[in-house]
Amino acid sequence: MTGLLIAIEGPNAVGKTTITGRLAAALRARGTVAHVTTEPSATPLGRLVRSAESYLTGRALALAVAADRYAHLEAEITPALKAGKVVITDRYVQSSLVLQRLDGLGLAEIWSYNAHVAVPGMSVYLEDDPEVIAARLRQRPALSRLEARGSPARELALYRDAFRFLARRGWPQARIDCRGLDPDGVTAAVMARLGRPPDP
Repeated sequence: MTGLLIAIEGPNAVGKTTITGRLAAALRARGTVAHVTTEPSATPLGRLVRSAESYLTGRALALAVAADRYAHLEAEITPALKAGKVVITDRYVQSSLVLQRLDGLGLAEIWSYNAHVAVPGMSVYLEDDPEVIAARLRQRPALSRLEARGSPARELALYRDAFRFLARRGWPQARIDCRGLDPDGVTAAVMARLGRPPDP
């Protein structure tokens, strides 16, 4: 039996980590075996990528992130899928198609580093009011280099570009409008969306 890969995407501080955890809990409550993961991964390579983001930039960072993604797929995601689990990843290819653009690379180059990854069963994009996201970012004690370089409005626009780019390549995708919803409401919207066809 083969499992299902779900990617949770969206701008920094939109709530990806919260919804990833809530979605896993909701699926488990229905008897589904859910495996939660994140990118960069929790492996030594992934931790190195996270720690190096302050000084590793542009092509070097994009290649390091892609290398971690392929290793992540081989060591963790693919075995879980083969075991029939639903794998929910907090960030996936779409984050590269956004964050590496903030770092000066073009879509075509970023895609060339990621073109051989596993296509998710569904990529879910969380969207919210840019001002709401900005207020959450202001509450953080410090911002990463790329968080400081971008803005919620810019990231939302780039995620929409990534959506169109991957739609042309047949990726199953859905958008969730989080405005006015608490985490339980967003989770319910994602759960309902998983049972319907992808957004065009």
